[in-house]
Amino acid sequence: MDIKDYMQGLGLQARKAGREISRADSGKKNQALLKIAEIIESSQEQLITENQKDLAAGKKNGLDAALLDRLALTPASIQAMVEGLKQVAALPDPVGEISDLSYRPSGIQVGQMRVPLGVIGIIYESRPNVTVDAAALCLKSGNACILRGGSEAMHSNQAIAACIAKGLEAEGLPAQAVQVVATPDRAAVGELITMKHYVDVIVPRGGKSLTERISEEATIPVIKHLDGICHVYIDDKADIAKAVKIADNAKTHRYGVCNAMETLLVAEAIAAKVLPLLAAIYLEKGVELRGCLKTCSLIPNCSRATDEDWNTEYLAPILSIKIVHDMDEAMEHINKYSSSHTESIVTEDYTRARRFLREVDSSSVMVNASTRFADGFEYGLGAEIGISTDKLHARGPVGLKGLTSLKYIVLGDGHIRS
Repeated sequence: MDIKDYMQGLGLQARKAGREISRADSGKKNQALLKIAEIIESSQEQLITENQKDLAAGKKNGLDAALLDRLALTPASIQAMVEGLKQVAALPDPVGEISDLSYRPSGIQVGQMRVPLGVIGIIYESRPNVTVDAAALCLKSGNACILRGGSEAMHSNQAIAACIAKGLEAEGLPAQAVQVVATPDRAAVGELITMKHYVDVIVPRGGKSLTERISEEATIPVIKHLDGICHVYIDDKADIAKAVKIADNAKTHRYGVCNAMETLLVAEAIAAKVLPLLAAIYLEKGVELRGCLKTCSLIPNCSRATDEDWNTEYLAPILSIKIVHDMDEAMEHINKYSSSHTESIVTEDYTRARRFLREVDSSSVMVNASTRFADGFEYGLGAEIGISTDKLHARGPVGLKGLTSLKYIVLGDGHIRS
């Protein structure tokens, strides 16, 4: 197979299908999503059979237990994919939505209309369910997509792709609107991220090394985040009960996620009251604590943090803790070390809360809430394609609206400019 020719062929087909999908009305897209759900549900046995081939190869190639777990398709995970498709079908369609329409002194009306991005390339690892999630969000937002899953899930992804194609064709939509790259050759990724004539945006979903490579090599705009170095600051005006509950949840609800707290900042005036309470909880749950000198003096089982700790996304039961003089020092630390993902302040002082919201420059900023809420479903987006820490186009959880753009529309009635 000539990889360049193969990928260019996918791009050409995606561009053509994208024009057709962008014209499809909401009813048509929703019916296609429901049909795909129906076909996936009825193909459960076949999907599991194909997935077993990937699992067998993964074991042979020495994939660890965590990766094998993410790779596995079960009746429960297939049902979750089906429910996900139904949920996306039920979401409001952003395409064609008109906003800010107003009359100008000339008599024309000017507003903005939400439109699809075009063709979206999505590169991801391990989980076959991402194939369904990505396809559903792209279809509902009127985009065609080229999906490149991990080579370890090749059989599973191709089986899912066949279900998607069958569902699209059954509803009179082009099967090429969702294409799953059918080669494990890594050169396919290099082609996909440089096909600027056919692909409008790239979304990497995976580890930091994958995202870094895509960001460095792509000649197409990338929607991404690299790290999730999230902070919670406990202010000296905090309610201690709230602070303990929030800081516990932000760290221990789940460890290996991008919206877990990695650094806890505590105001000096309240540290002696709140840190021993939190330390007891963390140590009971097996969380390793690394702190500044003042923190270590309050928590006997805490080891000294280094500058590298403040820069690290642990994705593990490890937490760095720093005692700061006040909110200004907390914000200074956040602005220096944050990855611009999610930060939260715990305080009962309304003025400080407003300052924190205004001055902390991350894609999600919270007051009296756990960072674990930084998620498309929790934000009411229904589903997300990922998180963006970029400042242009999409920022924070990227749902259907994040996969669209705005264009200006002008309505006149024979108006000419004088």
